Amino acid sequence: MARLRLNGSSTLPAAGFAYSATVSPGPLIFTAGISPLDSTGAVVPPGDVVGQTRTCLANLRTVLEEQGASMGDIVKLTIYVAEQLQADLVVAWDEIVAEFGNPVPPAMMMGVTVLAYDDQLVEIEAIAAPAE
Repeated sequence: MARLRLNGSSTLPAAGFAYSATVSPGPLIFTAGISPLDSTGAVVPPGDVVGQTRTCLANLRTVLEEQGASMGDIVKLTIYVAEQLQADLVVAWDEIVAEFGNPVPPAMMMGVTVLAYDDQLVEIEAIAAPAE
């Protein structure tokens, strides 16, 4: 039996993401905010929401794999986008959907004023429940 079950809602509209996740007992992985940094610590690509979302997802995949988990084990995502326009959140969300398909794990996306690094526009944190 899988540890993770993504749940829709019988009353709320289908929205392309799970409204909740049910996880059976076992280990959980809580990531820090994953930034779009390359191996030298530089933000890549600067000023590009789509590229930075892809870099964050690749870095998240690396962190999870180092702990014996995969992107399919994610039970919750939080995505931060430091831009003024809702359209920038939409293009970041499109990259999330491209990575996870439908449904996306329960997720929270928000626009923020600033992130930790110069030129950083995206940061992603996750909770994962790897198979035992």
